[in-house]
Amino acid sequence: MKQYTIKKYDQNDYVIWNDFVALAKNATFLFHRDFMEYHQDRFEDFSLLVFENEKLKAVLPANKKGNSVYSHQGLTYGGLVFSSKLKAEKVELILDEILSFFKENAIEAFHYKPIPTFYFPKGNEEMDFFLFQRGALPERKEMNLAVNLQLPLHVSKSKMKHFRRIENLDLDIIEEKDFQSFWDSILAPRLLEKFNAKPVHTKEEMALLKQKFPGNIRQYSVYQKDEIIAGITIFETENVVKSQYGATSEKGEQVRALDFLFINLLHKYKRKGKKFFDMGIVNEENESGYHSGLLQQKEELGCTVYNQDFYKIDIK
Repeated sequence: MKQYTIKKYDQNDYVIWNDFVALAKNATFLFHRDFMEYHQDRFEDFSLLVFENEKLKAVLPANKKGNSVYSHQGLTYGGLVFSSKLKAEKVELILDEILSFFKENAIEAFHYKPIPTFYFPKGNEEMDFFLFQRGALPERKEMNLAVNLQLPLHVSKSKMKHFRRIENLDLDIIEEKDFQSFWDSILAPRLLEKFNAKPVHTKEEMALLKQKFPGNIRQYSVYQKDEIIAGITIFETENVVKSQYGATSEKGEQVRALDFLFINLLHKYKRKGKKFFDMGIVNEENESGYHSGLLQQKEELGCTVYNQDFYKIDIK
């Protein structure tokens, strides 16, 4: 008799899924179904629930593409979500049941991207070990830059010199109620101009997500004489603050308004007791694999590298 049973998520599981995620050892609000499903039209959901004697023990946010299953491609990070009471040997058993479920459903490969280690100080690397033991291979790495707010801040001397000068320019930092000014005046036009790209989220999607997660999603903007010149969109979790978007106008670049905002937010969230400030990845499709200017900029703000690993295991 199987110790665990696996089922695919459906809408009837909405409450039990969210209740479990709210109390899990290694979950953030990104795993709430309201966040996962704002872009459900773009992904074929293949999320799983793991039961032991009808009691939910773990969930796996995931989507299916072709004959492969991914730690959800619509999320920044993923992984098996479980309670702090679940011991490592049971995580191993659950992984084996999940791999068997994949095989029964003609899945040929599983692509796994765990949440960065600094999000959970109590640890969260059981699955990495057991996947490796079963033949999973590193598929790629991304350099994720973050500041450890539990240590003294080490912003570079040059940035601090400009910061002290900027403080006298009568710039105002505002926590916005909506995203329209930042998206329309700064983020969208600058991404189009610099990278011929659009933000992953539309301003309407961000407004919907903020409505559902008002304590987790925030917009901070810098104004000079009532004109917005820079902004940072924040995703806030229990231990970590993540800058999801950051951009500045040409005028903002001249006065280094984005650095001014970052440094103020570093101090703000350090005072609030957050453990890390996540400034995201610096990877780029070039010979070196990263954007050197972006790496330097984030290091000068006090960031160090925490690798984001991606694994692939072939289902045999």
